[in-house]
Amino acid sequence: MSKLCNNRILHKFCQNRRAYWAAILFGIIMLLSFAAEFIANDNPLIVSYKNKLYFPVFINYTDADFGGDFPTPADYKDEFIIDNINQNGWMLMPPIPFSFNTVDFRMKTPTPAAPSRSHWLGTDDEGRDIVSRILYGVRLSVIFALILTFISSLIGIIAGAIQGYFGGKTDILMQRFIEIWDSLPQLFILIIVASLFVPTFWTLLIILLFFSWTSLTGMVRAEFMRARNFDFVKAARVLGVGNWRIIYRHILPNAVVAAITFIPFLISEAIVSLTALDFLGLGLSHEYPSLGDLVRQGKDNLQAPWIGISIFVVLSTLLTLLIFIGEGVRDALDTRKEQR
Repeated sequence: MSKLCNNRILHKFCQNRRAYWAAILFGIIMLLSFAAEFIANDNPLIVSYKNKLYFPVFINYTDADFGGDFPTPADYKDEFIIDNINQNGWMLMPPIPFSFNTVDFRMKTPTPAAPSRSHWLGTDDEGRDIVSRILYGVRLSVIFALILTFISSLIGIIAGAIQGYFGGKTDILMQRFIEIWDSLPQLFILIIVASLFVPTFWTLLIILLFFSWTSLTGMVRAEFMRARNFDFVKAARVLGVGNWRIIYRHILPNAVVAAITFIPFLISEAIVSLTALDFLGLGLSHEYPSLGDLVRQGKDNLQAPWIGISIFVVLSTLLTLLIFIGEGVRDALDTRKEQR
């Protein structure tokens, strides 16, 4: 067992072999996706030109920097630029010389192209490499899901804490508001917004945040209703401790522990929501590396099964790992199993 398993909760999590290895595999996937620029990119990692080093993966250089005539961004697939660099130095390309939006104009087969030595999982119907789009798409989906889960959980925990601790009319009014809010037609609102604005990362995040913040409210509300009548809370009130200090210092830690068990499930739900919106054409534009766009292309190009199979394996693996991690966290924080 790893040296990291040094406290009770982490030790119990590591004893769950399925969750333990799921966390390791998920971490490896995240490392690969966050290093996507060094794995799949149409810019070289390092260029040595006339005894001077250039780093195109970090800095955008112009055509004139490598012997060209124009101050436009350098095209490292241009034969003229390649010959100039090779005659005056060398360049190191990533393992996959295509970014998520790079169209391979040198293909001799029609798109979508089948897997080959140049494109390990083939290309989509626009000639873009599927492996690179998956690498960048996983990173985009996970970052989107993490931000959405963090903000929505924060709002939901605060709302549930206020409901559960104060109770009475505050609880009744907020509960009726949440019931009305949850009954709003989310899909219709997204269609209206998509028709008025061009969906971007942040606009989609805000829209989904409007409907996802209620996920943890009910559970946190129940935890606060249960804990507000405990003896240590009553003693704190008698000693003159303020309500907000009691909420923050005495009850909230217990409620947060229960809420943490739902975080991996909320992350997977956010990934599915973003993928579904992109699949329906209500999500991100084509400028973004979208997993939902690959799902749509797999549906539209049944003659190219490598697209559908690739994105199915990626999404099913990603969501399964998150579910396994969530189950491990839930079991590690469950004190009833320890008592049994």
